[in-house]
Amino acid sequence: MTSLVRHVTIDCADADALAAFWAQVLDAEVTAEDGVGDPEVVSPGAALLFIQVPEEKVVKNRVHLDLQPQDRTRDEEIERLLGLGATLVDDRRNPDGTGWATLADPEGNEFCVERNAAERAATS
Repeated sequence: MTSLVRHVTIDCADADALAAFWAQVLDAEVTAEDGVGDPEVVSPGAALLFIQVPEEKVVKNRVHLDLQPQDRTRDEEIERLLGLGATLVDDRRNPDGTGWATLADPEGNEFCVERNAAERAATS
């Protein structure tokens, strides 16, 4: 028998606020399946568990999420996420439509936004 990844766990200063941000990003609900104070966001692509810790984030993430928009373009999704409180960290979008952008959530955790499936097909 093999193991499955049940959660991607994210340490943070304000678990409820960060879970609320990611619920908006993923159009998902916040649950408390793992207990009060440990909010969880479950979407078709991943389950994120937020654990409140006293330490601040001080370096670049060793693991990060790559998002692929489903119903909007990469650039439209980046604008939506910036409106939700994300910040642009590194813009790797190219003039030919390839590339990605690295953003950070409200606590500074990096994640990338890639092209949607149609955009990928158009440039292959």
